[in-house]
Amino acid sequence: MAVSPARAAAFEILQKVERDKAYGSDLLHSDRFGGLSSADHGLATELVMGVLRWQAWLDGQLAQASSQRLERLDLEVLIALRLGLYQLENLSRIPARAAIFESVEIVKMARKGSAAAFVNAVLRKLAGGLTSKKAGPEAGAAGRDALAEIGKSADAIELANNASHPEWLVERWSERYGLRAAREICGYDQRPPATAIHIYDDGSLKGSEDELAQAGIEVVAGRLLAKARIVVSGDVSRTQVYENGGIGIQDEASQLVAMLVGRGEAILDCCAAPGGKTALVARRNPRSTVVASELHAHRARVLRGLVKSANVRVIGADARRLPLARTFDRILVDVPCSGTGTLARNPEIKWRLRVEDLADLQSRQIAILQSALERLAAGGRLVYSTCSLEGEENEAVVEAALSGAGDLSVADCRDELESLRRSGDLRVSEIDTLLSGTYLRTIPGVHPCDGFFAAIIERRL
Repeated sequence: MAVSPARAAAFEILQKVERDKAYGSDLLHSDRFGGLSSADHGLATELVMGVLRWQAWLDGQLAQASSQRLERLDLEVLIALRLGLYQLENLSRIPARAAIFESVEIVKMARKGSAAAFVNAVLRKLAGGLTSKKAGPEAGAAGRDALAEIGKSADAIELANNASHPEWLVERWSERYGLRAAREICGYDQRPPATAIHIYDDGSLKGSEDELAQAGIEVVAGRLLAKARIVVSGDVSRTQVYENGGIGIQDEASQLVAMLVGRGEAILDCCAAPGGKTALVARRNPRSTVVASELHAHRARVLRGLVKSANVRVIGADARRLPLARTFDRILVDVPCSGTGTLARNPEIKWRLRVEDLADLQSRQIAILQSALERLAAGGRLVYSTCSLEGEENEAVVEAALSGAGDLSVADCRDELESLRRSGDLRVSEIDTLLSGTYLRTIPGVHPCDGFFAAIIERRL
C-alpha cells in the first residue's frame, strides 16, 4: 500500500534536512510540495517541524526501546521511527495502528524492507508502554503538561532535557539571560510560531484588512507595531493582496529592525535576501535609491521576486568586498548568523550548531560590518543586526569593528524607539523591555517574537 502524501513528503524533507543541511520550512514552501492538498500540507508541516523540535527527546525514547544503537541504524529507518513515535505521542487524531503501519510502509518505500519488522516492533513496544510527554498542537492535556515541565525545570540541564535542546546552548542562555528567560526561550522554541505580516502604507490599513477578510484570512493587531498583524487563520501567501505586494510576511522583531534604519536618500542593504527587510525599508523610503546586495545568485532571484518596489536595485556581491564606490546615508547590515533567535521556525539549527561555529561566524560578521562601514557617509547611520542570541555575534562584533574608529560611535536605540512610538509606529509602552544597554534586544518568549539584536552606528559629520 502506498504511503500517504503527507507522510511521504515529511519523510523526504527530513532526509534532505539531514543529508543536505537544508531547512525544513524552506522545503515545505518549495514548488516540490506545492501540489499537496491543504490538509496534506498541514500534516506534513506538523510532522516535519514536530520531529525537528523534539528530535532529542524522540531519540531518547527510541534508544530505550531499540535493540540496536540508533547511530548504527540507516538514516531512512531512524527517520521512519521518529515520524512514527511523534505521531503516537502527539497527534491524538491519528490512530496508533495507522502511525505504525505507515512508518513500516515508509521503510519499504525507501527500499529498507529488511528493517520493516524492526520498525514495527519498536513502535508497538513504545505504543504499549509510553506515557505522552511532549507537546504538539493536537496533544491536548499531554501537550500542556509537557510545556509545563519546561517551565518547572530546576536547572539548565533539566531544562535542556525537558525542552529537547542541546545542553550547551541552554547553559549559555541561562548564564547570559537567567534561568527564567531560558525557560521562556525554550518554551517558545517548542511551539509553532505565529505568522506576522506588515501592512504597507501605500493604501489604507483598513483597505488591506478588508481584502484579507474577503479572502477568508483572520488577523488581530500586532503586539509590537501598529502596522503589523498576527494571522489567526488562513494562508496569506495565497491572497491577492500578498501577490500584489500590499503586505509582507515578516516576524515583528524583523520588522522593527528594518524600521530602525529610518529615512534616507541613498540606502544600502547588505546580505539582503530573502528581502523582507529590504521591502519594508524601500516602502518607507519611496523616493530613495535602495541598493540590495546578495552573494548567492539563487537567493538574489528570490529577493527580486519578493521585493516589488521599483526603487530597489539588486546586485550580486560579497558584502565583505562590496563593488561600490559611492557612500550611503543609511545602511542595513543584517548578517548571516547562527539563527538561535529563530529556533521556533528553524529547529534544525539547534542540532547542527556547535560552539566552535560561533568564532567562524564572528570573523565573517566583523569583515562584513567593516566593509559596510567604509560605505557609510558622514552623518549617516548604519544598523547592524542578527537573529542570534549569542553575544559573540552581537555586542562583540560591534566592539571589534569599531575598535580604533574615532569617527564612529554606537547610538542609543532608545532614541529611535521613542521616535517610532511618537509617530505611532511602535505600540510598546515600556521601551526598556526592548533594550539591552544601548542595543535593541528581543528574546523569544520574553517578547512575542523571534530573537533579534540590533545596534545603530553613526559616523560623525
